[in-house]
Amino acid sequence: MATASGLTTMGALTPFLLGAQAVAVRDELGLGLGAFGVAISLFFATAALATVLLADAFGGLSRRTTLATAGLLVAAGALATAGLARGWPSLLVAVVLLGLGNAACQANANLLMSRALPPDRRGLGFGVKQSAVPLAIMLGGLAVPTVGAAWGWRTTFVILGGCGLLVAGDALLRGGRLTALTRDAGRRAEGVDRPPGTALLLAGLGITFASAAANFLGSFVASWGFEVGLTPTQTGLLMAAGSGGSILVRVFSGWRADHRHGANLPVVAAQMLAGALGCLGLMVAAPWSVVAFGLLALSIGWAWPGLLLFAVARVGRDAPARASGVVQSGAFAGGALGPLVLGGLSGAVGFPVTWAVAAGCFVVAALLIMLSRALFLRDLGRRPPREPLRYARSRRTGTA
Repeated sequence: MATASGLTTMGALTPFLLGAQAVAVRDELGLGLGAFGVAISLFFATAALATVLLADAFGGLSRRTTLATAGLLVAAGALATAGLARGWPSLLVAVVLLGLGNAACQANANLLMSRALPPDRRGLGFGVKQSAVPLAIMLGGLAVPTVGAAWGWRTTFVILGGCGLLVAGDALLRGGRLTALTRDAGRRAEGVDRPPGTALLLAGLGITFASAAANFLGSFVASWGFEVGLTPTQTGLLMAAGSGGSILVRVFSGWRADHRHGANLPVVAAQMLAGALGCLGLMVAAPWSVVAFGLLALSIGWAWPGLLLFAVARVGRDAPARASGVVQSGAFAGGALGPLVLGGLSGAVGFPVTWAVAAGCFVVAALLIMLSRALFLRDLGRRPPREPLRYARSRRTGTA
């Protein structure tokens, strides 16, 4: 769990480091809001494309190779940002490397959760792992008054690059053990019984809509709070409290999934609907509304990623990297589209209307998740998953 969480945090940290230090980065590199938004979206778009293309490849490689690749990509992108970024084109090149590193980190983390944890602990594992995303938001915010204020924004990327080098070095030094672990898992993955493609596609599309709304929420709720009268300190505390609440709900949801033995996707849909309710409440231009409904949307409405990844990994049969990769690519695609499309819409028609559109995205996502569940259950009835007998008790009532 610790390794997967560390990888997830390392891969996901870039947009939050850039966002938290946006003023300093934009001033030094001469970037406007539009150019800066494109850079953030390119990070997620690169990760989405790489996840789709590399899901099967990562499932067949040794853990030593995949971990070293992830660490080196993050290190290359972060150090390029720190030392070579002098304008928009050079920043985009560095962001592409970091997006590739993010995809590699997430693939490693998802594969590790599915293969290294026993089935009755995977829900908690995915909950802890996906708690790394709100943790990355908190770390990005803390970087501003600490490292960034003392030594400049580039230093934060030097530290991120150092973390990538440590991961790569550790993987290479422990290569024999890591290769043996994954080779044994690879042998068990022969004769793959692939999960239903249409159900996975619908789940991926659902997380695209939900992730677009959630990433817009995380990127712009502080700006909306400032517009309605909250101070910068208050909006910062709101973001910190919402991130902390999201971590707690994600871990609790994963723990409950290990004891519920199925019916996880309805919980995912309910959390998305809570996000929709929070966004509708944010339409009220008042400080109390932003605090109350912002906390609801951040803590519960953005608590579904770990539980959703856990559910699709369970129905991934013997190909967890492929199953979770499809959904992870949808999350990256939503991360690219949300700040770009909804952020532009808020500038054109204002925040209240955009919050309504974000609420609609959450509702569509919930409907798609429930439709995908119906297809998963139909496939399960036709062709039960193949897994060792000793795990049968953990799958008493289905997988979705």
